[in-house]
Amino acid sequence: MSRWRETPRGTYPTTAANTIEIRIEKIAQLFHSLDPFPYREKDLDNDVEEFIVGWARELPPDKPLRIIVHLPETEASTPEAHELGAAFAQYFGYRARVIGLDLNELFRVGRRAMAIGFTVLSFSVITGQTVVNLAPGPIGRVVEESLLIFGWVANWRPIEIFLYDWWPIVRRRNLYQRLSAAHVELRSYKTSDKRQQAIPGK
Repeated sequence: MSRWRETPRGTYPTTAANTIEIRIEKIAQLFHSLDPFPYREKDLDNDVEEFIVGWARELPPDKPLRIIVHLPETEASTPEAHELGAAFAQYFGYRARVIGLDLNELFRVGRRAMAIGFTVLSFSVITGQTVVNLAPGPIGRVVEESLLIFGWVANWRPIEIFLYDWWPIVRRRNLYQRLSAAHVELRSYKTSDKRQQAIPGK
């Protein structure tokens, strides 16, 4: 499998703060080799996706993204090259929708966990008060406190979901949405040009 590494930022003098730049030798490097669909519908190679997403995370979130693909002149003139923008938009848009579904599923799990947690907490409070009334004294208070702790522990998972777990998913979904709307620009180079650092092929 190919290993993609970031091209030095100083290599391209026109690189802007909202730009991701990659260099390839063949368009096929960008896509999963086992995917039988046309380029417009292919899945991106895992290393390519990781490279683009990793760089996009470092860019300012308040600017539209731009992806510049450096490729040989012979590749830049092919019909497949002119479909790269649509292919990137479709793939990242699809990934954003999938992440959105994951977020909805997380909220469904959270609502079910909250219903169970509140039920357990209510049962624990009522049972604890009943025990105190039936067995006043230290033992009754210990049982009451134990049941109350158990009831709050049962609510740990929904609290975690609704306070913390959903934020990273929303950020990732928003990042993929930005990537799906990114402007893709092609820049051709001569195969004899060795001044720019290439990203290894497969």
